[in-house]
Amino acid sequence: MNSRMISQRWNQPEAYRLYLELLSRHAFSHTAKDAAHCKEKMLKSVDESLHLSSTFGLHIVDLGQATVLFLFHVITNLVNCSLEDWGLHSAHIDKQGSMYMDVDMQEKLDDGSHEHRNHLRKTNAFTALEVVEKLVENKKATIIFRLVHWNMPEKFNELLQRLDIAESHKLTSSASQHLSRINTSIKKILAQEHQLNRCQAIGVLIDVGSCGYKSCHSFGVGRGACWIPFDIYMENVMDGKKLHATSAIDVLAELIRTLKVMNYASWQETFQALWISALRLVQREREPLEGPVPHLDARLCILLSITPLAIARVVGQGTESNMHVNDDSRSSLGSPHQHGIIGMERDTDSSIRHGLVSALQILGQFSALLSPPPSVVIAANNAAAKALNFITNLKGGNDNFSSVKHVDTSVRPACIARKLIDTSSYFWPGYVSMSPNASKDSMATQGSPWLNFMEGAPLTIPLRQALSSTPASSVSELEKLYHIALNGVEDEKYAAAKILCGASLIRGWNIQEHTVQIIVKLLSPPEPPNFSGSGSHLVAYSSVLSAVLFGLSSIDTVHILSLYGMLPEVAASLLPICEVFGSLVPSSHYKLSSGDETSSYAIFSCAFLFLLRLWKFYRPPHEHYAMGHGSPLVSEMTLEYLLLLHHSRLSSCTSRGNTFVSKQNSSGLARPIYIDLFPKLKSWYCQNQACIASTLSGLSNRNPVHQVANKILNMIFRKMNKSGTSTSVPGTPSSGSLSSSSGNTSDDVNQRPVIPAWDMLEAIPLVLDAILTACAHGRLSSRDMTTGLKDLIDFLPASLATIISYFSAEITRGIWKPVLMNGTDWPSPAANLPSIEAEMKEILAPTGVNVPSPYTDGTIQAMLPLPMAALVSLTITFKLDKSLEFVHGVAGSAMDSAASGCPWPSMHIVGALWAQKVRRWHDFIVFSCCRSIFGQDKEAVTQLLRSCFSAFLGSSCQSKLTAFGGVSALLGNCIGAQAVDSGRAVAPGFFYLRTCTAIHDKVFLSEVILRLVIEFSRELAVGWTITSSSCTQMARRLKCSRVSLAAAAAKVKEIATLGASLLCVSGGGHLVKVLYQETLPTWLLSANEKKTKSIGPVSSILEGYVMAYLVILSGSFIWGVGIAKSLCPKMSQAFGRHVDFLGDAIEGKISLGCDIATWKAYVSCFVGLVVTLVPTWVAEVKPNTLKKLAIGLRGWHESELALSLLERGGPATMGCAANLFIVTASVAAQGRRAITVFDMMQL
Repeated sequence: MNSRMISQRWNQPEAYRLYLELLSRHAFSHTAKDAAHCKEKMLKSVDESLHLSSTFGLHIVDLGQATVLFLFHVITNLVNCSLEDWGLHSAHIDKQGSMYMDVDMQEKLDDGSHEHRNHLRKTNAFTALEVVEKLVENKKATIIFRLVHWNMPEKFNELLQRLDIAESHKLTSSASQHLSRINTSIKKILAQEHQLNRCQAIGVLIDVGSCGYKSCHSFGVGRGACWIPFDIYMENVMDGKKLHATSAIDVLAELIRTLKVMNYASWQETFQALWISALRLVQREREPLEGPVPHLDARLCILLSITPLAIARVVGQGTESNMHVNDDSRSSLGSPHQHGIIGMERDTDSSIRHGLVSALQILGQFSALLSPPPSVVIAANNAAAKALNFITNLKGGNDNFSSVKHVDTSVRPACIARKLIDTSSYFWPGYVSMSPNASKDSMATQGSPWLNFMEGAPLTIPLRQALSSTPASSVSELEKLYHIALNGVEDEKYAAAKILCGASLIRGWNIQEHTVQIIVKLLSPPEPPNFSGSGSHLVAYSSVLSAVLFGLSSIDTVHILSLYGMLPEVAASLLPICEVFGSLVPSSHYKLSSGDETSSYAIFSCAFLFLLRLWKFYRPPHEHYAMGHGSPLVSEMTLEYLLLLHHSRLSSCTSRGNTFVSKQNSSGLARPIYIDLFPKLKSWYCQNQACIASTLSGLSNRNPVHQVANKILNMIFRKMNKSGTSTSVPGTPSSGSLSSSSGNTSDDVNQRPVIPAWDMLEAIPLVLDAILTACAHGRLSSRDMTTGLKDLIDFLPASLATIISYFSAEITRGIWKPVLMNGTDWPSPAANLPSIEAEMKEILAPTGVNVPSPYTDGTIQAMLPLPMAALVSLTITFKLDKSLEFVHGVAGSAMDSAASGCPWPSMHIVGALWAQKVRRWHDFIVFSCCRSIFGQDKEAVTQLLRSCFSAFLGSSCQSKLTAFGGVSALLGNCIGAQAVDSGRAVAPGFFYLRTCTAIHDKVFLSEVILRLVIEFSRELAVGWTITSSSCTQMARRLKCSRVSLAAAAAKVKEIATLGASLLCVSGGGHLVKVLYQETLPTWLLSANEKKTKSIGPVSSILEGYVMAYLVILSGSFIWGVGIAKSLCPKMSQAFGRHVDFLGDAIEGKISLGCDIATWKAYVSCFVGLVVTLVPTWVAEVKPNTLKKLAIGLRGWHESELALSLLERGGPATMGCAANLFIVTASVAAQGRRAITVFDMMQL
């Protein structure tokens, strides 16, 4: 009847009117019947009659789904037909609704009948809208629109678009009123989100409100504690021993969106928390700590570059998503997945920017955090002077300023540079301190060297020095330098490249991202137009490459590149450089006019060691992963991974937001890079892995490698050769070795070999094997061995990589006897060893971790395995020169790893020896020694994690509802060693972030963190019970219990937030996967005495609640809650399997060991958080599993929650959701009331 009546409505208005009357009375009178025996036939018949499959583009699976689609189809057609009858045609109108359909029959009617039919035709359009209005206002229409809205947003948006367009036309007042009421009713339906019953305890727990600064403080908890993931992530990326291939901008932008959703916060609260965390990061290291770690420059990069860029990414994606919605649907509501939580502020460009402006204006209240570090005061003053100059130019006044005391003067220009705010922010109150008594000359700024440079001044030495020490202010200045570096004369090329790697890279925060792009492009210079020859064009850029490579070698610079996620591009650029310069026969050094020298060995060594710094090349391939059940748990960066990531970025360089890679493609890296394209590098790479995995195999006596090895031995031990000492490669003829008499020695023996670097590296493992064997047998003294190895590194610094790989492998094999560090044969640590161990105990005492003192107690003598002794003796001979940072960056990390992984307790000795050499590094060395304790000691790690929770929540278990812990107690107000100097304990959270990288087997961390989260939630439950018991019975029921339970819930959420944050920084997505698939199911299944003893209903419910929050938060931190973020296959599998487990358990197929109240609280809260905070995840679950959960929730009297779950399950669950809604409505109509969880808790 539907298709026939609508198509014939113009020719048979009477029948159409009758159809409308029947539809108005009986549209929702359908009740589901058990028709399983003929279900398929009925579905086929309905589909063929209504054409639902073709209209909606999906397969009809049940009658409930067909009913929902049919009614929505009818409502849409009625609206379209009425609008068409009024002359508003649209391409979206169903062909069945067109008034120009063929007419089956024509009748001759008199004039009276004709007028009556015309009147019916006109009134039918209004009647149709009245019917639609009546249907929309029916309670059963709620499920129809919500299901279509969630699962077919394009169809839903088409309807809203038609209504909006119709309202904009000048129709009759009656028609406009009908359309307005229909539109309003539909949007009102969407605003009425299904929520948990607030009379139940689970509803109270989830409805804890916003975690903004005010709401957190109102419950007496730590101020801003629910934003702790910001602080933990920022401090974690400052770990110099851990480089990241993913841009911190992308990670932080996703974390901003995630925490806004998880904390039910506004954009102002979110950005305020973000800026405060970034300011705390800088304040934590006001005075730089001496040592090979990232310093203040990297932290300022986070504050003034990464954070504004992450906010710009959020603003840009919000704008793009809204443009996408508006272009596709013209809907004022958009996709349901756009919000994450329906009813919160819409993520429009204006709302995001308004929240940012409000947050920046409030920052002035945090004066303690805004005090700039001493090294940044000049930059802050310059920014303030620029702002004041802008203000005075507009006002025409002569105001002056005094020295500023806030780093805020640098934050706002950083935001202005990214077009997040405009220059009107200079007029905000309190931005620049005016001083009418100040000298007018204080505002006058010296002439900028960049202005002189842009005006064409030659690059003289004074100008070069000024440009290197002054950050560039515009991208055009950088581009001019880039052009000179490629096309200038040789001396200018070197100068331009060196200037780019100076202050513009380190402290040019407003344009730092552009500087990074340009410098990485310089590592892959294009082939010159007039280039000809058989060699590589890279040789022509030797001076440029030398300046860039040595300019990027500092620890802070490498870390800044890591923060921008440029390491894959850097690795792809370094491969051809290493291949080309490592294959050249070394020639004499050549000097530039600046006095700097360079050579093919120097360029190769710097590029090669830079490449190796990006991953732990000295570990066996299988040790790059902490294995867990057939899949890697935590993957370290490897060369293959970096190249795959580079290829992935190339393939998606045209996607939205991939600015860096898009610009990078303009260089020579626009094509994929494979290691097979570089045979010399590949040969060394395979040899290095083979040497690490097994001992050296015998080679032919006449192999050319042995000849090169003997040349190297003759070079580094020529002095011993004169005294008769013999050292040669085993299995080679003695005629070419050091065993020859000094009288027959040719003058060439004293000359250094002139061979390519790759040939040198290939032979060095044989050299090392020979000298280590000779030293072990007493044929070579330790002093001579150390001196020889140092000479080798001085000649070819790249040889350090092979030395580290070989010695590290020999240390792990444990086949070498230990040597006594007595100060005669080997250096002695006795002078510093007792003090080192005493300071370690002092640092770790607050965490409760026991520090073994094997050497101080006299248990064992100070001894090290021979390879370990050789390696530490070699490294302490290195000069701490800034020009050798490319060597220190590799040696330091490898030494720390070798000492920590050595089966013999070595780190104490290594630290004592290094503390004797570099006294200003003493604090850093002690701190590093403390880290080594946690590498293999799981109990120590557990105790440290417990200290993190205790510090964050406060020390008193009885007063955790009001005790103040928070971020400062967890991460501290200053970095570790500084805290020791000032007499304060090292913050446990800071210590754990620097320690977790040393833990090899991290699988156990998932269970430890879960156990601690549950343990501290139970302690809170005890505190809640004590607080509630002091109230009267009536007050307890009406007020006191609810308030204290909400406070406990807010605190429990903070426990889960801390646990999820620590879990993610410890093992990333793989550890979260372990939590989903193994740890939590095992906890729910197991039944031990500690878990099954009577813990009370409150503790059981809070335990389920905290587990649910831990699971959802940890997953969202890794996988995000983006608008259209599709889950990766591994995440989809982990989440799907976990929900499958819940479905089977709730169906009774699995026997649980946990408390039933804990189980019900966990499932209810888990489902409630998913449908409320991450509704896009529901589509990853099997429809049958969703139906199982819905049935179980309905049995627990959580019908609304079950309905919300099914609504988001996709088209396959639409029918089940409709049927559940009908059943729920009928039960409510009968006035039935179920016993709630809150009632059970009171019994």
